Amino acid sequence: MADAALATRPFAAGGGWPGLDTDEPLVEADWVFGYGSLIWDPGFEAEEALLGRLHGYHRAFCIRSTRYRGTPESPGVVLGLDRGGSCTGMAFRLPAATRRQTIRMLYEREMPNRVYVPKRLAVTLVDGRDVQALAFVANRASHAYERLSDDEILRRLNGCCGLRGENRDYAINTWRALTGHGVFCQHLGRIAQRLLQPGG
Repeated sequence: MADAALATRPFAAGGGWPGLDTDEPLVEADWVFGYGSLIWDPGFEAEEALLGRLHGYHRAFCIRSTRYRGTPESPGVVLGLDRGGSCTGMAFRLPAATRRQTIRMLYEREMPNRVYVPKRLAVTLVDGRDVQALAFVANRASHAYERLSDDEILRRLNGCCGLRGENRDYAINTWRALTGHGVFCQHLGRIAQRLLQPGG
């Protein structure tokens, strides 16, 4: 089930994302767990990329996006790991030589406004191995954390756009990447199917 090709897309030229506190202690890990755009647009090299499952959190559209998939005037919504249940995503093993650099880049990408909490979580890989992976968990104390109805999620996905493109593409690309690996997330699938309906 390994798919190293997922991890070969280069990081955007010109640096990273602004706003990282240089004194922020990094969570050290050999693996990174992706559950949203990291699955199809990781932006870093990996020595292995395998499906994995973690317990205690589930994938949810619960983070307001005012930069990458929306604006302050028209905020979009992106995925976070929220409390309860389990989540299947992609686990990436980082090369030792670039591991710390990659983790710092991921902090810059995910953490400018502290909308996530970086944690080391236990992940069971599809080949049976148990690893500890860095994962970005929804920060329920953040002003960006929201619990939305499906109708509101769809309204934002359909109508919002940010620096990294249309909000709907984020959701559809994530759904397609997961289903391409034989993973069927019920809620994400329901949202994606409605987005793809005529007039959805």
